[in-house]
Amino acid sequence: MFNAMKEDIEVVMERDPAAKSRLEVVLCYPGLHAIWLHRIAHKLYKKGWVLLPRLLNTFSRFLTGIDIHPGAKLGRGLFIDHGMGLVIGETAEIGINVTLYQGVTLGGTGKERGKRHPTIGDNVVVASGAKVLGSFTVGPNSKIGSGSVVLHEVPPNSVVVGIPGRVVTQNGVKITPDGGIDLNHDVLPDPVAEYETAMADYIKLLDSRMKGMEKILLTLQKKVEKENSEKEVE
Repeated sequence: MFNAMKEDIEVVMERDPAAKSRLEVVLCYPGLHAIWLHRIAHKLYKKGWVLLPRLLNTFSRFLTGIDIHPGAKLGRGLFIDHGMGLVIGETAEIGINVTLYQGVTLGGTGKERGKRHPTIGDNVVVASGAKVLGSFTVGPNSKIGSGSVVLHEVPPNSVVVGIPGRVVTQNGVKITPDGGIDLNHDVLPDPVAEYETAMADYIKLLDSRMKGMEKILLTLQKKVEKENSEKEVE
């Protein structure tokens, strides 16, 4: 248990540049507190307890603003940054070295029973306000952009943005050479801006072609006028 807690503290020190000391992390990081309380609740939940794990969950939510159902499975190296408003459903599963920001929801889409929440692969970053809803897998080394609503499976090494979420980059995600985690969740493609740029380039191309046609027509017009004037002289 103490080794796991030590690892959790090191994860925060590694990924949060605002963390100045390990004591600060232990005392002041609600994401860490939520994870530790969840581990106790999860062990009780696996043993068949119902009320006590939910009471721990309620206390954790009151203390941290983070709601993690006792049934959720959290992998090693999870980092919850700020975390206020974050929700993780009962059948959600989170892999190794995942990073979740505030306002993230790993939820279901209805009243179905059984596996109804997402499975998050290793080294995934889910940016602030993103909603991942349904029983599917987000592949490892993927990034979910801020405010995205993801409703379908995400392949590995992908970047997802938009509502509904769509894959805009796959197998092109920057992976650090030392096998670390890419936390640059602000570095995401903008498909709307790319489309607007393409349209602007196409309009420029059409404009240049129109100007070329105008020059040709002007040259033909002058030639015709010259020929007509020569005929009048004759």
